[in-house]
Amino acid sequence: MLSKVITIIFDGLGDRPVKELGNKTPLEAAATPNLDRLAANGICGLMHTMGRGIRPGSDVAHMSIFGYPMEKYYTGRGPIEVAGLGLRLQSGDIAFRGNFATVDDKWNITDRRAGRITDVTELAKALNGIKIDGIEFIVLAGTAHRAGVVMRGEGLSSAVSDSDPHEEGKPVYAVKPLNSSPEAHFTAAVLNKFLKQSNEVLSSHPANKKRVSNGKLPANFLLLRGAGVYPSLPAFKDKYGMSACCIAGGGLYKGIGAFLGMDIIDVPGATALPDSDVEAKFKTAVEMLVKYDFVFVHVKAADSLAEDGNYMGKKEFIEKCDKAANTLLKLPEDTLLVITADHTTPSALKAHSADPVPVLFCGAGIRTDRVAEFNETAVSSGGLGIIEGKDIMPEVLNLLGKLPLAGA
Repeated sequence: MLSKVITIIFDGLGDRPVKELGNKTPLEAAATPNLDRLAANGICGLMHTMGRGIRPGSDVAHMSIFGYPMEKYYTGRGPIEVAGLGLRLQSGDIAFRGNFATVDDKWNITDRRAGRITDVTELAKALNGIKIDGIEFIVLAGTAHRAGVVMRGEGLSSAVSDSDPHEEGKPVYAVKPLNSSPEAHFTAAVLNKFLKQSNEVLSSHPANKKRVSNGKLPANFLLLRGAGVYPSLPAFKDKYGMSACCIAGGGLYKGIGAFLGMDIIDVPGATALPDSDVEAKFKTAVEMLVKYDFVFVHVKAADSLAEDGNYMGKKEFIEKCDKAANTLLKLPEDTLLVITADHTTPSALKAHSADPVPVLFCGAGIRTDRVAEFNETAVSSGGLGIIEGKDIMPEVLNLLGKLPLAGA
């Protein structure tokens, strides 16, 4: 009888055919004997995480998969990001997701990730504690180029626009109020002052001067997006009756786990980068089944590699993940394994798309289909058909025998 669950979400796993890979996707081109074996022993399909024709962000895609619809619970990416960095928000705080980026002297964006800078700890410290017009800025370093930013003080509003145009070669956007309230106007004005001051601080920082002298791009700007406040939402355990934990390297994904009341399990070597110890994540997930009913594992780097257009690196990382998946071939008989992705990231686009992602359920006693490979094309003929992210948790409950009866 199935009673435990491991859910693995490979960020940006899906792709589109790449000419240089023989018109196969990186997942199709990769050697994945272990994932293929799991597919052959399970039931597969394709999934639109947010619904057909919707290009998902990672945050809302994960929330949809776990049964927390965007329209009801999402207030912005910022609160999730800072939750993953361990900061508890106070009433009135406004939180943002930040990217340390490179701009020229006219604030045109040269690189949204400052040359994929790997550590922004010292840069974040230089901005942390800045006060403008009575508002304190809390800046915490995240993984690689990422940061969490909080505005703390009186008279603030989350109804402000992003400064991040999400595209290189464009100028940084001035933050604007999204409604006519004095709070929104005040917040936008303070943010624009902060962007100017932070650019001045970062441009003169010794770490950036060293980067320039070494031929690297300076992380001289902090792009902000996803303004939001901490929402009130039911804990995962209260919603589903299952104790849960989260294993992730990236702050956003730890934040999603924290948001949902999951315990965060730190795994040495889990970096959210291509060098991440994926095998350690999977082994820890199996170990956590002793204590938890539901284990959420996030694996990041396929998305980042595709955003860089590195289809070969994505293929190789998928093969690394498949080798680690050997750990998943002999799970306890009471364990249901769910493997999927939050969205497709085509290497040619270097961005998310609305293409569906592969999904599989594998466990003792569940129906199987004729799919024998785990990739975008093979699973399209699977027994699950085409589903949406909101269908995942009801199917989990169904396979565990916990789905409530409809009708008499």
